[in-house]
Amino acid sequence: MGAAMRRIHVGNALSAFGLGFTVPYLYVYVAQVRGLGAMTAGLVLAVFAVAALVVLPFAGRAIVRRGPLPVLLAALVTAALGALSLGLAGNATAVLLSSAALGAGQAVMQPALATVIVDCSTAETRSRAFAMQFFLQNLGLGVGGLIGGHLVDTTRASSFTLLFAIEAAMFLLLVVVMATVRMPRAPRIAGAPTASAKGSWKQLLKNRAMVQLSVLGFILFFACYGQFESGLPAYGVEAAGISTSALGTALAANTLMIVVAQFVVLRFVERRRRTRVIAAAGLIWAVAWLAAGYAGLGSVSQEMATAAFVSTYALFGLGEALLSPTVAPLVADLAPAGMAGQYNSAFALVKQLALAVGPAIGGPMGAALHGPYIVTFLVFSLGITYLALRLGRQLTLAQDHPALARSRVVASGGTAQAESAPAHA
Repeated sequence: MGAAMRRIHVGNALSAFGLGFTVPYLYVYVAQVRGLGAMTAGLVLAVFAVAALVVLPFAGRAIVRRGPLPVLLAALVTAALGALSLGLAGNATAVLLSSAALGAGQAVMQPALATVIVDCSTAETRSRAFAMQFFLQNLGLGVGGLIGGHLVDTTRASSFTLLFAIEAAMFLLLVVVMATVRMPRAPRIAGAPTASAKGSWKQLLKNRAMVQLSVLGFILFFACYGQFESGLPAYGVEAAGISTSALGTALAANTLMIVVAQFVVLRFVERRRRTRVIAAAGLIWAVAWLAAGYAGLGSVSQEMATAAFVSTYALFGLGEALLSPTVAPLVADLAPAGMAGQYNSAFALVKQLALAVGPAIGGPMGAALHGPYIVTFLVFSLGITYLALRLGRQLTLAQDHPALARSRVVASGGTAQAESAPAHA
């Protein structure tokens, strides 16, 4: 890694550490500590999603026009102000406005930071850069949540104010770190589309491969991430009799799997076609849903049910480790020159939609319709495999398997332009 990328990763870890302080305790803070009730706490969570859906359609164009770094700095300042004001808010209006600012800032941070990583990496280093980002995000969230849990006291609002102040400080520290990053000219992977426009959504929608990847991405986030904090815990408690402590163990197993497996699987990922890696993740998640079905629908002891349920989360973590160095670099490599910000924002919008719809559908199903819930998401996981293999037919070799494309160019003594040949030419 160069100096710029090291600073990016340090800042990313700090911001994830700050988020880990507050995210697990937001509901308790609003509903109980501030005494605003469950309805207001639910509205706060909804505001996060709505704010993201409102700002993301404009974030891509701003990144294209202004560059990713200024947009990232503005998003960080907005998020810091939202976090600080949320820690001080004492009424519903102030809490909701603060949540909107925090949610909007966090939403814009995602595509802006992804575009910064794209611009500061090369085709050879991009997969490792995104793998490192995902690794540090999960590590930061886990450590932040662990420390935050020992600092909070539901009888003292000041303890939560301290948490939100620490979160704001982490965002501002990332501002300082990112302000020192010297942005190079955005490198381009040979074989990516060369036609460019002025950030229009119409042009993006004409890119069949990007549209297919967006559909695939929606199902990825809907069938996995959208179930982590809603449908799957509800299913575990109601169908499998999982205790709250076992739920915590399952989440820890997910994080541990990511931390342990991320760089173990990276070499495997770099030597395979990206779409086949995504297809493999779909199969792994299908096995995870089968394990969840065994835990809740099988006639097994409580110990076996708990072990199967924890294994479900661990298998999800293994699939996530496969996807982190695969999907984000593919989004960047599909973007025409100068349009990475637009494409990253579009994909972030797809992610937010999936994360909004996933809990709304999965929560009630997981709590009441145990068998249909498992079957539905098992089918979605197998659908991921099918759609990934189908997407592979739309990609060039340089987009789907950059390492093989480069090795063929070197072996033939050609130039990088040769990498633009279609994958099945």
